[in-house]
This record gives sequence, structure tokens and C-alpha cells, in this order.
Amino acid sequence: MTERTPSRRTTATAPPAFPKPGHNHARCAAEALGKAEAVCAARGTRLTEIRRQVLETVWQSHVPVGAYEILAQLNAGGGDRPPSQNSRALTARGGPPSQNSRALTARGGRHAPMAVYRALEFLMDNGLIHRLASLNAYIGCAHLGEDPHAAQFLICRRCGTTAELKSAALNRALDQAVTERGFTIDSQLVEIGGICPNCRPNHRRPKS
Repeated sequence: MTERTPSRRTTATAPPAFPKPGHNHARCAAEALGKAEAVCAARGTRLTEIRRQVLETVWQSHVPVGAYEILAQLNAGGGDRPPSQNSRALTARGGPPSQNSRALTARGGRHAPMAVYRALEFLMDNGLIHRLASLNAYIGCAHLGEDPHAAQFLICRRCGTTAELKSAALNRALDQAVTERGFTIDSQLVEIGGICPNCRPNHRRPKS
């Protein structure tokens, strides 16, 4: 009689949520901007110059950025930020400047806070960015093009890098917990603070 060797269960490894040090962020940001343009085109909305510049600023890193920091970056050097590649192509084809562009020129090339807030509102409404309430800051959506989805964020308290999770198991656990209490979810955004893998080797846990 031959004895059967117990089979080993293979545990699925979760994909890394945080970018490794030195990763090609330019490529990361370019892919996100390309997807954002595709989402807007599919929905019949316009990624105007100011909206695109705000989105580019948000995607400069994986660290959330506040509205007034975005405004300061856009207006650095008097606000004479070069137009994006799409705007240059539009001008080359003889396309008219947008209302935002004309207003910007009339103000001498500086963006007003309200213009930035309107752009942020548009980007949130179209699922292109998220607002982190605990930081009062914005981060690019890692799942562009998907339907409105529950979002969970891991925020590193040391370097500020923030990663968006996509965990069906966590969503089910939260749904079950709130349903048992007679609560109905209409929006979900979970923010979890801690230390990311890149900072953890030098992190000392507090003594209990």
C-alpha cells in the first residue's frame, strides 16, 4: 500500500502595494495620465489644460498633495508653466484655447485657487483621484477606468508614500460587519497609518 504524501497548500502572494525605491515613476505617471485621458474620452468629458496640470501635479509622486501645494506648484515662476503635449497638439491643429486658458492669460498666467478646486472636484467626480480626509490631500487613483469602488489606503507615517489597496476580502469583511449592525454603506474610504516596507527596516516598534 502506497502512502500518500500530504499536498502542500500554496498561499497566494499579494502583489506589492508600495513602489520599490528607484522605480520608474515617470513611466508610472505617464501610464496614469494616458488612462485618465481614455476615461474622459469614453465618458464624453474633457481633460482641459488646468485639469490635466492638476492631475500631473498629483501624480508627481506617490505622496498625497494638498490643494494649496498644487496651486503653489502651478504658479511657481509666475505660473508660466509650459502647456502639456495635448495642448500643444491642439494648438498645432488650430484648435481654440479653452475658457480656462483664456482666463489664465487674462490674469497674467497665474491660476486662481477656485480654478484648482474646480479641477480637483472634476477629477474626483470622474474617479481619477481620491481625497484623503486625514491629510486633507489628494492621491491619484490606482484603478483608473473602473466603476466607483471602495478604496483602502496604506499611509506611511515616515516617508508619506501612500498605496491604494484592492482587497475583495477586506470589502466583504467590512460589508458583513456593517450589515450586522443595520448600516448601509454608500461610500467607503479607509485610511490606515503605519510604516511601509521601504521604511520598516529602520523602524523600531514601540514597547508594549
